[in-house]
Amino acid sequence: MSSTSLAYLSNNLIYSSLFVFTITFFMHAIETAWSVRGDESATRTNVFDRSKTEKVARIATALMILGFLLLLAGVIVRGLSAHRVPWGNMYEFSITGALAFTGAYLAALKKFDLRWLGLPISIAVLLVLGTAITLLYRPSAPLVPALKSTWLVVHVSAAIISGGVFLLANTIAATYLILDRMESRGGRNAWAKRLPSLEVLDQLTYRLVAFVFPLWTFAVIAGAIWAESAWGRYWGWDPKETWAFITWVAYAAYLHARVTAGWKGKKAAWLCLFAGSTFLFNYVYVNVWGTGRHTYSGL
Repeated sequence: MSSTSLAYLSNNLIYSSLFVFTITFFMHAIETAWSVRGDESATRTNVFDRSKTEKVARIATALMILGFLLLLAGVIVRGLSAHRVPWGNMYEFSITGALAFTGAYLAALKKFDLRWLGLPISIAVLLVLGTAITLLYRPSAPLVPALKSTWLVVHVSAAIISGGVFLLANTIAATYLILDRMESRGGRNAWAKRLPSLEVLDQLTYRLVAFVFPLWTFAVIAGAIWAESAWGRYWGWDPKETWAFITWVAYAAYLHARVTAGWKGKKAAWLCLFAGSTFLFNYVYVNVWGTGRHTYSGL
């Protein structure tokens, strides 16, 4: 197939994944609405058949997997159409970021029952893909000279995977704060009682961050080595370098406070969200509006 045909195929696969994620969103919304209504009814009657909501939840998860596979195929074909890895502009960063976020959720789902996160996960993925398709799309093009390096694959792949897991941890930390506030105001409602305890959410957030932090450390180091290869210096306090380091410091502070200072619960959740906000600032603001040698958004 020609590069043009592959580019069209990539676009169609990504559009298809967007359609599937939209259906996934509605299925999770229906499952959540039925659960809320059913749990409130069960509180009064002590009778509620969960088989329907469980069936809808399983269908939603299957659709999430299908959307992930379609998006994965779209990203791969995008790279084939450009004869390079598909990480040359903000559009490609965004679709790959959505892929990593979804993949982190599905991987965690194999070990933990996180189906209750399906609704916010599908909303986030739809927002990223919708923005990428409508505002950030750029045709396939050759890489700028600074990106023509093996370190692009090493550094960017590590950063994208780290980002997906970090944002999953942030979603769980945000859930912790919502439930903590609910409990401080008199207790959870009937539906929220089905969600994990605050202790479980706190521990899961910590485990995800601790698991992926070494990979983020490697991504920062690999970026410095790549900078020396491309520009003759390891570190120049470029905006992207600076904010990547700030993110590293923020997550390191979270882990340090969690382990040595005994920061758990609300304080740890807020610190995790702060760290995640530095990552998102770097990803969105610095990539789109920032200046410096790392300006590769293509916008």
